[in-house]
Amino acid sequence: MANYSADPLDRAFAALSDPTRRAMLARLEQDAALTVSDLARPLPIKLPTVLKHLDVLSDAGLVRREKQGRTVTVSLTPDPLKAATEWLHRYERFWNASLGRLTEVAEAREAQAQAGNRDRAKDDDA
Repeated sequence: MANYSADPLDRAFAALSDPTRRAMLARLEQDAALTVSDLARPLPIKLPTVLKHLDVLSDAGLVRREKQGRTVTVSLTPDPLKAATEWLHRYERFWNASLGRLTEVAEAREAQAQAGNRDRAKDDDA
């Protein structure tokens, strides 16, 4: 039996760790609500597996399922994503600094390459 954390943030990140579940969320972001069948249709997995993924997403609070007759409709619930985004923003300064340094290195190398190209063009003209 799986050991699931009681922490909502842990459950959200665990649910987001799977590419199939992220694909499901991306579809729900585009369409306000989809039936389980519509959500499952483009996925390369069988319906029982889709339902297991939906259980994980539901347990994390990322989706809501509503049953009307025999039709189950799934919709996105943004609150856990909002909490995950807020948590990630606290660490944004670390990767922004690294990206800034990477940009500086790339720009310096590009400037060197352009200077080398200009020097070769001058040599060819001479």
